[in-house]
Parts: sequence; C-alpha cells; structure tokens
Amino acid sequence: MTMMEQRVLAGPREWGALVVLLLPVLLISVDMTVLSFAVPHLSEDLAPTGTQLLWIVDVYGFMIAGLLVTAGTLGDRIGRRKLLLAGATAFGVASVLAAYSTSPEMLIVARALLGVAGATLMPSTLSLIRNIFHDARQRTLAIAIWATMFSAGAALGPIVGGWLLEHFWWGSVFLVALPVLALLLIFAPFLVPESRNPAPGRYDLPSAGLSLVAMLLAVYGIKGLAKHGLAFGYGAALVAGVLVGVAFVRRQRQLETPLLDLGLFSRPAFRASVMTNLLTTFAMIGALFFMTQYLQIVLGLEPLRSGLVLVPGLALAIVTGLFAVPLMRRLPMPYLLFGALMVVATGFALMVLAGRGFGAGLVMVAFVLVGAGVGLVQTITNNVIMASVDPDRAGAAAAVSETAYEVGGGMGTAVLGSLLTAVYGSSLGAVSGVDGAALAQARETLGGAVDLAGTLPAPAASALVTAAEDAFTRAVEVTSVVGALMVVAAAVQALVVLRHHRTPVSVGSH
Repeated sequence: MTMMEQRVLAGPREWGALVVLLLPVLLISVDMTVLSFAVPHLSEDLAPTGTQLLWIVDVYGFMIAGLLVTAGTLGDRIGRRKLLLAGATAFGVASVLAAYSTSPEMLIVARALLGVAGATLMPSTLSLIRNIFHDARQRTLAIAIWATMFSAGAALGPIVGGWLLEHFWWGSVFLVALPVLALLLIFAPFLVPESRNPAPGRYDLPSAGLSLVAMLLAVYGIKGLAKHGLAFGYGAALVAGVLVGVAFVRRQRQLETPLLDLGLFSRPAFRASVMTNLLTTFAMIGALFFMTQYLQIVLGLEPLRSGLVLVPGLALAIVTGLFAVPLMRRLPMPYLLFGALMVVATGFALMVLAGRGFGAGLVMVAFVLVGAGVGLVQTITNNVIMASVDPDRAGAAAAVSETAYEVGGGMGTAVLGSLLTAVYGSSLGAVSGVDGAALAQARETLGGAVDLAGTLPAPAASALVTAAEDAFTRAVEVTSVVGALMVVAAAVQALVVLRHHRTPVSVGSH
C-alpha cells in the first residue's frame, strides 16, 4: 500500500467523529418511538381531542419531512457542522418546552419546533460522514452503522420511555434528549471537521415554503376526512395541499439548482426503492402507534413491560438490517425484497386476531415479524437507492431517502392513526348509564374513555370501559388489515419494477 493510499484511510479521530455523529441519529429515532408510550399518560393529563393527539404524535415527523431537503441545502451553504450544532441547541430548548407543556396546543407547538430542529440534524450527519470517510469500504461501513442506529434508537425508545413513565411524569420522555445533546455539543467541535459545498447554487426560499405548506395542508385534510367524513373544509385542504405540491414540482423543474432533484425519480429502481422505503416506515411507525395503546390500555400492561413486549421486534430489525448484506450476495435482490415485505405484511395480518384472547404474546410475535422484515427492507432499499445514481448525485439521493423515511413515519401515524380513531369512534355505540355528551367525549380517544369512566358510577363505568376496549380492538383489527394490504401492494410494485431493472448492489466489496 502506498503512502497516498494510507492517507485516505480513516483513523481513530474519524471513527470518534462517527460516534459523535451517531448521537443525533439515536436521539431522533428514540424521539419517534418514545412518545407512543407517553400517549395514555399525556391524554389523561392534558385531555387532547383525537385530532390534537394525532398532531402531537406526528407533527414532529412532518416538520422534519417538510424541511429536510431545505435544511440540507442550508448546511451546504453555511457549514454542516455549524448547522448541526445550532440545530442541537434548538432541539434542547424545544425538548424542555415540550416536557413542561400545560395544554395540547402548547405541546403541538413544542413538537413542531422539535421537528424544525430535528430537520437540521439528519442531513448534516450523513453529509459529514461522507466528507470524513474518503475510502469507499470504510464509508460503506460507516453509512451502514449510521442507518442501523435508526433501529437501535427505536429499540431503545420503549425501554427508556417505559422506565421513565414508571418513575416520573410523561414530560420526562422529552428530557432524555438533554444529556445526549450535551455530549454532542461538547465533542463535535473537537472531533468533527467542518465541511460545506463550495458551489451550492442559489438558495430558493419559495421552494422551501411550498414543500412545507403542501405537506401540512395534505396532512390536515387527511386527518379531518378520516375523522369527520366528507367535510368540505378538510377536502379543500387536501386538494389545496396537492395543488401546492404540484406547484412545488413545477418550480423544481424550472430551477437551475432545484431544492429537490426530481431527475432522480426518472430512474425506475430509484423510484420503486424510495416508495418501498416510505411504505415500510409507514407500516412500522403506524404499528407502534396503535400497538403501544393496545398493550397499555386494553391489556393493562405497565409502560416498561409494554416496551419490553415490542423490543424483540425492534432489536431484530437491527440484526436483519446487518444480515441483509450477506443475503444480498447470495439471493436475487428483487425476490429477497419481496419476501421481506411479505414478512411485514404477515405481522400486520396477525393483529387481526387481537380480539381472540391471545394477549401480549400475539403483539410480540406480530411485531417480531414487522421488525424483521423492515430491517431487511431498509438495508436493501438504501443500497439500491445509492447504487442507482451517479456518485456526484449521491448526496441528493441520500436526502430523498431520508425524506421518505420521515414522510413514511409521519404518514404512518397520520393515516393509520386517523383510521384507528375513526373506526374506534364509530364502533363505540350507546352505553347504558352514559349520556350523549359524555359518550361523544369517550369517542375521542380510548384514554379519554377510560379517564371518563373514573367519574361515573360503577355499573356505567364498567360498561363504558368494556365497550371502549372492544371498540378499540375492532379498530386495531381494521387498521391492521389496511396496513397489511398496503405492504403487499409495496411488495408487488417493488418486485415488478426491480425484476426488470437490475441495479448493482454495493455491499462494500471491491
């Protein structure tokens, strides 16, 4: 090996920088799962409506998704490390605001601010990793470790969240971010080198606004239509969101340096992989949203025990994500991806048996299948995405992949969560001893129904809790069927497209 070749290899300082850059990835993935366990507790304390609860859960993911590409472009201009440190500071402030929120509206605003700050963290980490690791094999390993931290954080979230909720109030799940951010702010200036794009092009602020407005209008419309039916205002919001999205796309096609490189989507393998990535994240985060409530409220498990029920599935996602690399060397990639997606669909299908008395064991097995399949899918699709573009467009491809992850996570709670709420409300019929006004309140959320039961006479309280649990179980069953069908659709489209467009898979070998 020559002296020149030795210089491009990463040393202890570069690997130390990677450890530092994994901290915000861990933080964001923990934050996406830990809140699910706090939902019953904050529902009791803040008494949000069903719509407010969905906004609390998923406004974070949608703000990240709407601003991710924008933040990546900003980092190219002002410096990626500088943006990372500024975003980490803002994330800490917003975490404190969320922890001490006194109303649903205040918590929604705090979660939105967390999303804005979170959007600055993700593209900065991947861009810096690509700049630090110049050797192709070392860079492949670093990016694989970076991607695996999403699953690691998702697995850690239930354990940390469960323990905190058994010892402290619901706001403590937000304060767990503070020590992680402190480590990042202390070590990043010493270990992580600054980098920026020397010729980033013009920053297009209207594009940033259009992408965010399109996302929020569409989500508002979806939530409203799921809960209230074909109401004009919600339908108009959804149509407006689509139209703003069309305007965003048209503007990107006209710009010399677009915010989002739409030319990437002209490649079938890239397009199919991004869509598959989005739908599998949609499935996993949506499953977490209703499974955590089912375990805690319907089955009556403590938060920590509920988290432990889901940990095997989340941990298996890490294992299968790493195991996917040798599997891709031995099996045809399109069929491997199809099989992994069908495993995810099977996990959803199992939840249709939720009302048959199988208890927490059913949820564990179902989520083990979901986690195992998602781990395989994420590794395969990210490899296809990066291998299907030219090296000089890899950064843009990575931004699209991250956006799909965040949009999928947000849509999982928005669509499946809205469906869950709608079916639950419509399935909760008249209950003896409960008047119409109280019943309307009980139909908002399962947590609200249980809380309301505590104020009623014993016979009516027992009848309401039983009826609400039965209605929620019915909603879980219906939502699971829809989730399974969506994943099957993703499996079919991936197989059809990728079978005819063989893309070389990079597994770090030369």
